[in-house]
Amino acid sequence: MVALGIEDLKSFTAGLFIGSLFDHFLVREASIITYNKFTIDGRIRGGYFSGEEREEQQIGAFSSWKTLKPFCFSLIKGKRLPESFRIVFLLPEDAKQEFVNQHGAGLSPEQVGALCVNIIYENSFILCTTGISVNIFTTDRTLEHEWDARIREFLRNHEIAFLERG
Repeated sequence: MVALGIEDLKSFTAGLFIGSLFDHFLVREASIITYNKFTIDGRIRGGYFSGEEREEQQIGAFSSWKTLKPFCFSLIKGKRLPESFRIVFLLPEDAKQEFVNQHGAGLSPEQVGALCVNIIYENSFILCTTGISVNIFTTDRTLEHEWDARIREFLRNHEIAFLERG
């Protein structure tokens, strides 16, 4: 896990809420605190869509950020900044499988629960942390280090300046 302090709050939040920066990620959960605390569970409710709809629209277990972003943006836009927000992103299943196959150091995609990116805004500061969950015990941290490096690369490729936090 790495903790990366985002240096340019304005451009990062513009990319997050207006642009397409994290659109390909899924949302595990989101919490936005303004005049109320709004909490979103990103899991798709099993009975809401028919099997046919899920297949046609390729609806998986979690909502995409692209789908939830307009709702979340509507909660924070205005003259006042939010008190805080927290968003837990997941790499989609197909991308997770590909990443684990390339960098998993002996782990199979089934043994890896999730590859996560957490965005935390508090006290006018944004922290981006990485995380992985594995379904087995392992002392090998190769996958974790590769995921950390991938997120650093992702931020650099999108010209997002950050500082490593200890």
